[in-house]
Amino acid sequence: MSLSVQHPPSLAIFCKVVDNYGDIGICWRLARQLQREHGVAVTLWVDDLVSFRRICPEIDVALESQQAAGVTVRHWCDQDGVFAPEEIADIVIEFFACDIPPGYIAAMAQCAPHPVWLNLEGLTAEEWVEGCHTLPSSRHGMQKHFFFPGFTGKTGGLLREAALEQRRAAFQGGPAAVSAFLSQLGVTPAEMAAVKVSLFCYPHAPVAELLAAWEEGSGPVTCLVPEGVAFDAVQAFIGDDAAAGASRKRGNLTLRVLPFVPQDDYDRLLWACDVNFVRGEDSFVRAQWAGKPFIWHIYPQDENLHHVKLRAFLQRYAVDADGTIDSVGAASEHWNGGLSFEPGWAGLWPALQADMPRIAARASAWQVQMLENGDLASNLLAFARSASRTE
Repeated sequence: MSLSVQHPPSLAIFCKVVDNYGDIGICWRLARQLQREHGVAVTLWVDDLVSFRRICPEIDVALESQQAAGVTVRHWCDQDGVFAPEEIADIVIEFFACDIPPGYIAAMAQCAPHPVWLNLEGLTAEEWVEGCHTLPSSRHGMQKHFFFPGFTGKTGGLLREAALEQRRAAFQGGPAAVSAFLSQLGVTPAEMAAVKVSLFCYPHAPVAELLAAWEEGSGPVTCLVPEGVAFDAVQAFIGDDAAAGASRKRGNLTLRVLPFVPQDDYDRLLWACDVNFVRGEDSFVRAQWAGKPFIWHIYPQDENLHHVKLRAFLQRYAVDADGTIDSVGAASEHWNGGLSFEPGWAGLWPALQADMPRIAARASAWQVQMLENGDLASNLLAFARSASRTE
């Protein structure tokens, strides 16, 4: 089971869906890229096919095994099962430290040489990950390595397909493509002419306050929110069932509920909007590649540890030359309940709008900086080949 550039390896990803769409979103993007760009034979083990189907409509939730976009998708039903060494992939990835079935691990230990075993960790801007990236740990007589995505050359970098920038440039190259895409989602020409905002957040976000600021603000805003997101606040604003296709205009705000869309269409939504509210990890990374102003709603952790993670990113991305927090940082802190700013969104939103040109310029510079770190899929394969030679 020797890995080489000439012969693409096989690879298995084990994914337990905890954050609804973020976990499977990351694993699905990685699986597709490894197959399309590197010819890797990928098997994606997923425990929640219902959530998977929301972002990949071709998934059949009744099947134990199926093909999607060249990737073998297996329904990970339980921890049971007996596996033979020939069923084991050359590279085995456990996502967010999920527990691989014991039978699979036992078969891994019988392989000669052992497969490259990686724990693909969550994305963080904290400095400590640079010292932990690719560190080995002995497990069941094998070496398992911790692989961290990140924002520096001492990490695994960010997920990014090779043709992503070309796709974005082609989509944004003229108003026709943007208008056609938004029209398919039910957005009217009047709504397109307003400041367009996509809203994707966790239920505890202060959405009602934000909607009130837009409603009472000085200029028209169109908010596009996927069905089921911020459900209580959205339904209260609409005053009726907040199903896909529902909309209402109050004051200067038009709120429109969208259906969940496949990943490629979600990219287009980010490209089509002027500001993007994103959550978790997958949409957070896609917002960075979209090059538009964004506000990140971070996944909550015990003892408010997510605030530490948020500020680590903001220190890299959202501080002025003198070290003070900028409009993106202030809005992000308030959105996540870290620091409160008076008068809340009524003041934060105008400040963010006034700062748009500078934010756009910084977004382009940030992308160039991130590109220097390579992309996660390529970096992961390069490390796997290196690790296989030391097994």
